[in-house]
Amino acid sequence: MRLLVATRSEGKQREARRLLEAGGIEALFPDDAGLPPGPAEDGLELGESFEANARAKAEYFARRSGLPTVADDSGLEVIALGGLPGVRSKRWAAATAGGVELDQANNAELLRRLLGAPPSRRRARYRCVLAYLAAPAGVPAFFEGACSGTILETPRGQGGFGYDPLFFSDDLGKSFGEATDAEKDGVSHRGRAFQALIEGLAGR
Repeated sequence: MRLLVATRSEGKQREARRLLEAGGIEALFPDDAGLPPGPAEDGLELGESFEANARAKAEYFARRSGLPTVADDSGLEVIALGGLPGVRSKRWAAATAGGVELDQANNAELLRRLLGAPPSRRRARYRCVLAYLAAPAGVPAFFEGACSGTILETPRGQGGFGYDPLFFSDDLGKSFGEATDAEKDGVSHRGRAFQALIEGLAGR
């Protein structure tokens, strides 16, 4: 099975390819399907929930491609910050940069907001919601994954992306930045959501 994964994030693409290939599914991405970036994409992540954003992205890319499509929306929820950054995780620091510079700006904002907070106020979870469309006019199916941890005071490790060097995983006893790909895939929010998707597709 070939599945369009509606993301242009290099970090998400690497994870999605690994996770889907492990389930016997070939992952395609927008560039692979001949879908160049368009201005409409800037308005796809303005919803107030992960579900709304994932659905908007899945529907948009399914219409453009005609392919079975899955879209992810995910983020970090810090309990002491009322669930922030949540759906704004990618653009929390309002930085105009991309890639590593954007990650660094978001991480700096997270550390600023939690400066001096004890471990009990640094509890957090990563959440991921996938919206899957078998056909452009279909009804989306949703799959979710989550994992819990604590926000560190300083980054650890060079792996992963986003907030990973600051997220100390309860499951692994180390940060996602210190984890191997296999370790992270086994317990991460995205790993669990994609595993639920793979199991769901196998049952159809």
